[in-house]
Amino acid sequence: MDRQVIYDLFEQKVFENPDAPAVCDEQRKLTRMQLMQLADTIAAQLPTQAKRVGVVMNHSVEMIAAILAVLKTGSAYIPAEPSFPQNRIRFMMEDAGADLVITNPEYAGSLPGFSLIPVDAGMEIQTITMKSKAAPGDLAYILYTSGSTGAPKGVAVQNRNVCHYIQAFQSEFHPDEQDTVLQYSVCSFDIFVEEVFSALLSGALLAIPSEETKASLESTMEFVREHHVTIISGFPYLLLEMNRLPKLPESLRLLISGGDVLRASYITNLLPQVEVYNTYGPSETTVCATYFKCNGAAPLEDGTYPIGKAVLGCSVEILDENMNPVAPGQIGEICIKGGGVSQGYIGNREKENQSFVVLSDGQRLYRSGDLGYLLPDGSLAFLHRKDKQVMILGKRVEPDEVESVLCKCPEVRQGVVKPYVDEQNLSYLVAYIVPEKGQSLISELKKKMRQHLPSYMIPEFLFRWIGFPSLRMGRWMQKPCQWS
Repeated sequence: MDRQVIYDLFEQKVFENPDAPAVCDEQRKLTRMQLMQLADTIAAQLPTQAKRVGVVMNHSVEMIAAILAVLKTGSAYIPAEPSFPQNRIRFMMEDAGADLVITNPEYAGSLPGFSLIPVDAGMEIQTITMKSKAAPGDLAYILYTSGSTGAPKGVAVQNRNVCHYIQAFQSEFHPDEQDTVLQYSVCSFDIFVEEVFSALLSGALLAIPSEETKASLESTMEFVREHHVTIISGFPYLLLEMNRLPKLPESLRLLISGGDVLRASYITNLLPQVEVYNTYGPSETTVCATYFKCNGAAPLEDGTYPIGKAVLGCSVEILDENMNPVAPGQIGEICIKGGGVSQGYIGNREKENQSFVVLSDGQRLYRSGDLGYLLPDGSLAFLHRKDKQVMILGKRVEPDEVESVLCKCPEVRQGVVKPYVDEQNLSYLVAYIVPEKGQSLISELKKKMRQHLPSYMIPEFLFRWIGFPSLRMGRWMQKPCQWS
């Protein structure tokens, strides 16, 4: 992989076998050449001066072509699900400095103020030839994660970072033309990056189910059977659901878990049927930094699996507060070096960017904020965060961001959001609130928070606080108001 440019590596696969299938959804299937031509059709509509382009689209063949179009012009794409709150999408696009947004016509009305390029399902392919303008150091995408300062923060990832990760993925999992990768993740998480580019840059087929299909495990597995899917990457909770099935689709050969801890109880029935990997890596280091094969391995005493060893081209160390290595078995911060370490957060994020350290040899190191320790065999074990950040349904959540949104609601005089863990060791949020006088609170507050936050960030319980002026010194009602 000499040239670290995403589009060039895809183009190489096109020229190797232009008629091989590249991507399909439930409406359309394109060969590699057709996908390249559709990307050129969209790229021809992009202004030459555009450097950052929002992509707010239904998951489809056309969405993948739009992303390739942006990358081919040397620009970076900013992905957002159409289902995200309108205010959140607007913040992301404005914060990232999006020059325009590629979207489906049905969402044009929810993107006022932006220059739009409409791309509809079944878009006609035109014969247009364009040359790639991308370079290894060009940004590939800006991915937004929950932010501790009260607003989401954008991680800037270069072409070379993605190409580094795909090389590591290929070294471990060997995807090829015989494979079909399921595109299951939402576009705002780095699992999406793994799905899309591990397929397109390895010659595998990328198969995209509709949202209706993904709504149930039964219909998803039927899609997997019909399209002979061989590789699925997802959060541990997807594997937990699959673990309850009497039998997996026979085409599957590999399941990759990431985004949260993987418990042994989640995969007891999967291990005899398929290879299962536990992975670890923040978005800041481009998808995964470590891999661990669960088959034939014992879980840790707490019932979770180790996160394994560093991927190809990456190194992971356990360091103390002064960035000195700790002894094996001692707890420290998981710190990551190598080709996947991104350029950091865009915008005015000086405090958060202190997590990215330039070492004396010029290498970049990312201090993850996660605690772990080294096992005797050299594998790593993950413990928990240093700060208040939690994972909810595999998605990173900063309670401070939720609290910031909560306290901006006019119904709230004072508010605090706290994370808790249930009996299954899963995280959830609770909001404690002192309402303004005369406010019934519940229905309006829920509605207003959902204008800024996706559903998984909405607190599960709301407690009305008794006592003022200090919420932290007051008492709360014993009976919570639970939001449906």
